[in-house]
Amino acid sequence: MYNGRQKFEESLSNGDNSRARKTTKWSFLSFRAVGRLLGSYATIECRFFNSCNPARAQYNSFDMTTKTATTAAPAPAASPGATPTTLGPITMSIDIGGSGLKAMLLDPAGKPVSERQRVLTPEVPTPDAVLAGLEELRKLMGEFDRVSVGFPGVVKHGATFGAFNLHPLWAAGFPLQAELEKRFKKPVRVGNDADVAGYGAIKGHGVELVLTLGTGLGSALFTNGHLCPGLELGHQIWRKKGMTYEDYLGRRGLDKFGKARWNDFIEAAIKSTEALFNWDHLYIGGGNTKKILFTPAKNVSIVSNESGLLGGVMLWRDQG
Repeated sequence: MYNGRQKFEESLSNGDNSRARKTTKWSFLSFRAVGRLLGSYATIECRFFNSCNPARAQYNSFDMTTKTATTAAPAPAASPGATPTTLGPITMSIDIGGSGLKAMLLDPAGKPVSERQRVLTPEVPTPDAVLAGLEELRKLMGEFDRVSVGFPGVVKHGATFGAFNLHPLWAAGFPLQAELEKRFKKPVRVGNDADVAGYGAIKGHGVELVLTLGTGLGSALFTNGHLCPGLELGHQIWRKKGMTYEDYLGRRGLDKFGKARWNDFIEAAIKSTEALFNWDHLYIGGGNTKKILFTPAKNVSIVSNESGLLGGVMLWRDQG
């Protein structure tokens, strides 16, 4: 087949140098043009894909070397009351106790998004004194959207009717929920502290009883995850006339009878409540669980004292 190369070689053999020079010049110019075109395309292609793919930018395809990746500086640690970016409302969960006022921020699933903060319960815990303490506690927290409160006494429609380990002024229907909404400028819901702790502890299967060992004795009963409200087991007569469960199992009983005897009463109360409620599982919480000396049965669990805060989201379960 007669091609361009043969034609070029014949030109050289026939002495047609001028044509050879022209052909050579054209070939050289064509090569340079094509080279420049390819070089421009390679530059454009490299720049385009590097901007679209940061991982590719780490590799230099022209000198066949790998660039050293830059390590990002670690994010600064959040402050104890800081609120991270979270989808959904953040709940400030408060636990009012006889010795301490505690709070923690929770995400919509009830998981902590801040550290627990605590201030002392006022020595004379009147409503005004406790509300001042809650204001102090609020300053330690990050931003939040709503408030849940566990209160150590009877609560109906956001008002308190009896607080055996606080002050008599709480017993006359003090409007705690409305008062906190006025002060915090946020929606507030208030429930019994043992009920809130129970929500943070139970599994939602069968009959479950919750006892909280603190200044007093809190109690809550659930059937298949549903609360049976209004249980105040701590103030029921037990063992001796004029003595209640709380007299034996609360702080007064611990101080009066000593740790060893107090543990005996705890074990006796486990048997007594099992016969009374036929519970499938018992959860024991509160600050004094650390003083329990015996190993409980498999259907008895010692739960974290923070369950009194972790259950706070459940007061808003109808809103998500």
